[in-house]
Amino acid sequence: MPSSRVSTSATLLAFAAIYIIWGTTFLCITLMLRTVPAFFGGAARFLVAGGLMYAWLRSRERRPFAGLRLGGTALCGVLLTGMGNGFVIWSQIALPSGIEALFVGALPVSVLLLDWAFFSHRAPRPLAALGVALGLAGVVVLSLNTQAIAHDARPIYVIAALTAQFAWALGTLLQPRYVGPARVVNFTCLQMLFGAAFQLLMGLLDREWVGLAPGHVSLQSLLALAYLIIFGSIITFSSYSFLVAHVAAQKVSTYALVNPVIALALGAAVLGERITTAAIISTVLVLLGVGLVLLQRDPQSTRAPPTELAAVGRAEP
Repeated sequence: MPSSRVSTSATLLAFAAIYIIWGTTFLCITLMLRTVPAFFGGAARFLVAGGLMYAWLRSRERRPFAGLRLGGTALCGVLLTGMGNGFVIWSQIALPSGIEALFVGALPVSVLLLDWAFFSHRAPRPLAALGVALGLAGVVVLSLNTQAIAHDARPIYVIAALTAQFAWALGTLLQPRYVGPARVVNFTCLQMLFGAAFQLLMGLLDREWVGLAPGHVSLQSLLALAYLIIFGSIITFSSYSFLVAHVAAQKVSTYALVNPVIALALGAAVLGERITTAAIISTVLVLLGVGLVLLQRDPQSTRAPPTELAAVGRAEP
């Protein structure tokens, strides 16, 4: 159960991190992609972040990965930081950052559907079911109008974005099978390294080395990558872990309502991305649907239901 003995200032700072920093990562991905290949950039991000986390863990215990189930950790690493993050970055080659954030923001809807179909087999309550319908409608509107919003957005990029969300949702639901709360930091460190290996392999298969010119990598892209490593991965993950341990899951999950709004606003203000009528309709549908999914609770229980806990257990974009 969440603990009430926490510093108010620490809690507010942690919420600010997952609300604001996670919302800014989509902008930084676009800036990184200007001179850094997608999968190679993602691999570097998680290799460095995972390496730094390992160094910190190693200073605290002699065998940080002892007791972890290697196969399950590898599977979650491929699904979360491999496919989930890698395909988000790759699809953002053509998709505007704000639109990408909306695809990712619908994650709780996918988690609930997968949990219902393959895990708990518990049908969603009426308001949550309405939320699923609205969220899916928003994704459909977004998918059908993506090319009108971004002319370079071929269907393959939309498919990649949807695949990333599916992989992320599946990895989120599988993770509790392989790790308990006491080892979640160790588990995340190792799955980051597996995800980095997967993205490196994808970069090799996509022949990203052909367009890689280290001498032409801009300072802007390097700073964006450094931001993704330090703030987007290490700081926000630590903040998220703190909140999950001390704050009700229902409150932590509200990041999914805030991140897309921040990403859309930054994309329009900094990158000049267009916010069309279709984008506005999709935003309203997705956020309303996600809100109903996340905020609908069992009136007979003070604890968050399993699907809500699963929806909150995410990796960063």
